[in-house]
Formats: sequence, C-alpha cells, structure tokens
Amino acid sequence: MFPPKRIVCLTEETVETLYLLGEDRRIVGVSGYAVRPPRVRREKPRVSAFITADVPKILALAPDLVLTFSDLQADLGRELCRRGVPVYLFNQRSVSEILQTVRVVAALVGLAPKGEALASELSANLEAIAAAARLLPRRPRVFFEEWHEPLISAIRWVSELLEIAGADDICVESRASSLAKGRIFEPEEIARRNPDLVIASWCGRKARRQQIIARPGWERVRAVRDDQLYEVKSTYILQPGPASLTDGPPRPPSAPGAPDISQHSSDTS
Repeated sequence: MFPPKRIVCLTEETVETLYLLGEDRRIVGVSGYAVRPPRVRREKPRVSAFITADVPKILALAPDLVLTFSDLQADLGRELCRRGVPVYLFNQRSVSEILQTVRVVAALVGLAPKGEALASELSANLEAIAAAARLLPRRPRVFFEEWHEPLISAIRWVSELLEIAGADDICVESRASSLAKGRIFEPEEIARRNPDLVIASWCGRKARRQQIIARPGWERVRAVRDDQLYEVKSTYILQPGPASLTDGPPRPPSAPGAPDISQHSSDTS
C-alpha cells in the first residue's frame, strides 16, 4: 500500500522525523527510546528496545511498513520480513546521510517535497553555524567521548558536527569506523594529544567529572587545566536524526556526589 498508513518505528530518529513532517498519525508503534516530541511517550505504544522487540505485538499492530536502523537491527528486520512485514532499514552515519534519511522517510509517506523542505531547513541551519564558526579567532582541538571505559571517540556524524561548529576532532582518523571497537583509545594517548576541550556523551549515563580528570596523565591535559569539560546528552547527539543537528546545548559534567540518572539512547556502538 502506498503511501503506508500504519508505520512502526524501531528507532527514535524516524519517529522524530514523521512528527516534524506532521505525519505522526501514521505511527502505530515506536521504540522504547523515542523521546521527541515528549508527547510521543503517551501517544504511541512501545514495541521495542534497540536490538530486541516484541514481534507478536508488532504483528498485532498490522503495520504496512516498519522502519529500522543499522546492522544491529538487521536480524530483527529479517525476522519481520519472514513474517511478511515490509521493512526499510536505514544506516545513516554522516551528516549528509542524516539529511538524506529525512528525505527518504518523507518520500516513503508520499511527501517528498515536504521532506526536501525540512532537509533544506536543517542544512541551512548548519550552514549558518559553519559561517559563524569561520569568524572564530581559532579552532579548538576537541576530544568527544561516546563512552568512558573503554574510551570511545566520536562516531562520524558527531565528528563532522564538531568541524561544522568550528572545532578540530583530535581523533578524526577513527570516525570512519561505524563500530565502537574501531574508535577505542587509551587514556594516555588522548592525554598525549592534549585537547583544548573535552565533550562527554556517555551513552545511557551521566558523565562524571571526577572520572574524567582522574585518568592517567590527564592532570596535564589543557582541557582539564582550563576547566573546559562539557557534556551533551546522548539522547540528542548519539541518535542520527534531526535533533542531533539542532539540539543539545553543552553543560558541565556531573560533580562528585551528583545523582547518576540513566537515560539510554539508541547509540550505534
């Protein structure tokens, strides 16, 4: 059936995109990690985690399209295909691919022009940020950490966003690895590279200032000495959808003794 009228979204970013397109009425089931817009939590039934799902519950919703993401959901997509459900699996890893995903989601529901307009709006916002960044007096050298033990550097779209915002990713050579194991660094190596800023976004956990500054050799790291340690919530930056391009102001990581409130995200690592 085209366009599909009953869509199940097994990751957050396609939920967010359909809401932005004004097509949320088509969504009949969502991932448990869907948080944008906030009303999705009370409006749509939860049918999956990230790599697991309640297949009978999905089938009971009689979807005419299921949207999935990444190789980590390949087995789940295969199982739904075997049950006769149409599945579209996205695998966006870069800023340009995030924008293309917006366009494809819109096209799948018969609204290609509206998707192009949304993608163009997001792109124009990034171009404005890049233009402002070109006026900065210098480009800080940044280490973005997706996880703390082991220490995992930025995935590709995050590294690209750092560049757009006027920074240089000190681990840029690792961003081509879609898997976390290809982006692991020893703390001593990051200390040797001596970043000006550290941005933490620990998937599913609040970043801990004390854990960051206690790493071997980090007392000499410029970002620690100058107190340039920041956190961006993983639910914004580590989900490759529109919010990663627009939301997520940095804040200081938690001080010792602060409550540790888990908020899991559909990270790709």
